[in-house]
Amino acid sequence: MSGNIFGQNFQITSFGESHGRCIGVVIDGCPAGLRLQESDIQRELDKRKPGQNIVTTQRGEADKVEILSGIFNGFTTGAPICLLVWNKDVDSSKYEKIKDLLRPGHADFTAFRKYAGFNDYRGGGRFSGRITASFVMAGAVAKKLLNLLKIEVLSHAVEIGGIQIEKVNFRDIRKNVYQNPVRCADLKVAKRMERLVEKVKNEGDSVGGIIEGIVLNAPVGLGEPVFDTLEGEIAKALFAIPAVKGVEFGSGFGATQLKGSQNNDLFVLKDRKIFTKTNKAGGILGGISDGMPIVIRVAVKPTSSISKIQKTINIKKMKIEKLQIEGRHDPCIVPRAVPVVEAMLAVTICDFALRAQLIPRLIK
Repeated sequence: MSGNIFGQNFQITSFGESHGRCIGVVIDGCPAGLRLQESDIQRELDKRKPGQNIVTTQRGEADKVEILSGIFNGFTTGAPICLLVWNKDVDSSKYEKIKDLLRPGHADFTAFRKYAGFNDYRGGGRFSGRITASFVMAGAVAKKLLNLLKIEVLSHAVEIGGIQIEKVNFRDIRKNVYQNPVRCADLKVAKRMERLVEKVKNEGDSVGGIIEGIVLNAPVGLGEPVFDTLEGEIAKALFAIPAVKGVEFGSGFGATQLKGSQNNDLFVLKDRKIFTKTNKAGGILGGISDGMPIVIRVAVKPTSSISKIQKTINIKKMKIEKLQIEGRHDPCIVPRAVPVVEAMLAVTICDFALRAQLIPRLIK
């Protein structure tokens, strides 16, 4: 079975490579009758496109979406939706020079062995962060569907290079995240993060960080235990994002330092509705949403492509050589991964909402 398909009722198929002709996605299972325009998708794509500021790669891609199928007269038809962006600003010359050198931290070695050297190595090919443009396009459609249920998906950078934010509220996240280059809801901390990213960029190095994702107004009951738990599918979706090395829910690994009496979320009644007093479970109990905000955090590793000289192996000559990576790379992947985390959360929640029949197959 292909590893390029995700979801059951809202199913996405991602295609394209970093230096190929295009990056795209086919969405199957979107109900007919959803009002959808290119501007809805473009708004989300603009949040992750390259070349926006000094802390991102200077690859100059407009990432202008094209709708090839599934939308007619401004509404979805119920047929598969095909969306793509063309790769315009491609320079593969730097990769031709180092095609036999295994880049540390990249999938060069594993892809070479798995596909016997037939894989597209230019810009990382299928393993590049460039493929996440397709995730964001799918997420834009998912978010439109979730709007019907008043479900909101947010994300923001909570740590970059060890610099952490203090507590912020949902209003701060909505207002501030896309007002600064590092996608941080705390504007004062954002300035410190930005200075750090510029510093490591000038040093030819990179930093990683942590992204928090939040789903508001998710109903009770999303998730299909035991193998299609809500946590499991969210984690699967998030681990498809290149550079993600860890996912936690609620108190996450911090729960290991608490006693049960501290970590348990006590149930309370308000207007004859059941809530929990705290949300250390992150909105999920037994693999099923409990009605509280779903809260996840994603660990993003430092960008593997750095300009510092490193030692590696020439896989053709089978000997040690020096490597200096040239080209255009993000000194920190976190800012551009923020909308991608948001998109994959939306795709997963949308799939479960359709599986629970909370979204009708025909929207009138």
